[in-house]
Amino acid sequence: MAKAGREGPRDSVWLSGEARRGGRRGGQPSGLDRDRITGVTVRLLDAEGLTGFSMRRLATELNVTAMSVYWYVDTKDQLLELALDAVFGELRHPDPDAGLDWREELRALARENRALLVRHPWSSRLVGTYLNIGPRSLAFSRAVQNVVRRSGLPAHRLTGAISAVFQFVYGYGTIEGRFLARVADTGLSPEEYYQDSMTAVAEVPDTAGVIEDAQDIMAARGGDTVAEMLDRDFEFALDLLVAGIDAMVEQADRPGAD
Repeated sequence: MAKAGREGPRDSVWLSGEARRGGRRGGQPSGLDRDRITGVTVRLLDAEGLTGFSMRRLATELNVTAMSVYWYVDTKDQLLELALDAVFGELRHPDPDAGLDWREELRALARENRALLVRHPWSSRLVGTYLNIGPRSLAFSRAVQNVVRRSGLPAHRLTGAISAVFQFVYGYGTIEGRFLARVADTGLSPEEYYQDSMTAVAEVPDTAGVIEDAQDIMAARGGDTVAEMLDRDFEFALDLLVAGIDAMVEQADRPGAD
């Protein structure tokens, strides 16, 4: 038998019947509901991260006993699944009636996803840990699929294109979110932290040469702030990926292409 929340896919809260049941069971404490518990969970995860989160800490924040929380979820894993899906509800989807080009819609979805990973750094640790099949997550996946279908890629290329764009976004947003969390812990501004790090690294003989070689490239990138530098790199990398999809569509349209 699979261990809860770790091995069997059927341990997901979305497959166990727990999520569908939702509301209070008989004898549950008043003043609580699953939405409130999930909202406080997200707030604690934002403030303290996964390592600082516990069911006991959550109960204290809710001013209830730890056992009271277990009336609404059977395990901590179920609660983390609910929190992950809750933040996916923050993602704005393109209006299908707005008549936007698929490229702009794809860029908009990628930017939304990046911002989510930065805003909730803990979420990247949970993506892939769980099946991520909650209703809000599935709505985002459907929006992505609908947009990429409109690119004109053949059906057997769609998953590869989605992976190229959103695994890039996942990596970029994850690193950016962790960087900004590390900066916040120091009490420095991102610019102060960046300059301090560059100075420290340049003083180490084994790394100084690499930094010197990169100075021209980094200067050419431009940007007066760390946020501007991150945005410029993200946008150009995203343009490269969109251009790559366009190129593959043209290739697929040539006679003899698979």
